[in-house]
Amino acid sequence: MDIGGIAAVVTGGGSGLGEATARALAMRGASVAIFDLARSRGSEIAQELGDRASFFEVDVTSAEQTAAGITGAIEAFGPLRALVNCAGIGSATRTVGKDGTPFDLGAFSKTIEVNLIGTFNTIRLAASKMIGNEPGSDGERGCIVNTASVAAFEGQIGQAAYSASKGGIVGMTLPIARDLSRYGVRCCTIAPGLFKTPLLALLPQDAVDALGASVPFPQRLGNPPEYAGLACHILENTMLNGETIRLDGAIRMQPR
Repeated sequence: MDIGGIAAVVTGGGSGLGEATARALAMRGASVAIFDLARSRGSEIAQELGDRASFFEVDVTSAEQTAAGITGAIEAFGPLRALVNCAGIGSATRTVGKDGTPFDLGAFSKTIEVNLIGTFNTIRLAASKMIGNEPGSDGERGCIVNTASVAAFEGQIGQAAYSASKGGIVGMTLPIARDLSRYGVRCCTIAPGLFKTPLLALLPQDAVDALGASVPFPQRLGNPPEYAGLACHILENTMLNGETIRLDGAIRMQPR
């Protein structure tokens, strides 16, 4: 896929990995619909990117908002060729707390709802539009890139909900790629390791340095543009399909 001139949707595009991806796509000539919550910086980022971007207030767990956002993106920029799912939330709660309190089921469900169901909600609605696109020279009509985490494979203490949500994204990547192969729509997932995101930015600098030192090489946190570069490469490389790619500097997470 040639990124130049395509229309793309980036969920969670108002910060972190999503923001970096929206900027990278716009720099490569794509028109980008940024999906995020109203309290995000999505509108500000879209204004910075100018005519190549628009902000849509979308909660990915809402079928109605997501469908309206996708319709708006197509009306603004033309046929949707790319979707990059970066919207998500974190959680850190033990299955049973030190005081014996069980994990709140509502909190567990919320993490699954946003990270896993929200990702699939956007996939199903975007894919339903992509399959109607005119195919490119290689028969491709679209490409979907999801965001999981190394926690899908090595969840740490307190990450039961987060790991389950990200493991679900990994697990559905290949079936979705197979489902959509007949239409020429690809699906891949990136599993980032430790990256400089707004969540980690809340930690003290010594804690951030310690996390970076735990990465075999390079011994630092990942930079969002490195994620964005891989997302763009997946869009450009038609042979990448049904795969989950770790982007983690060879880290393997310890229990804590």
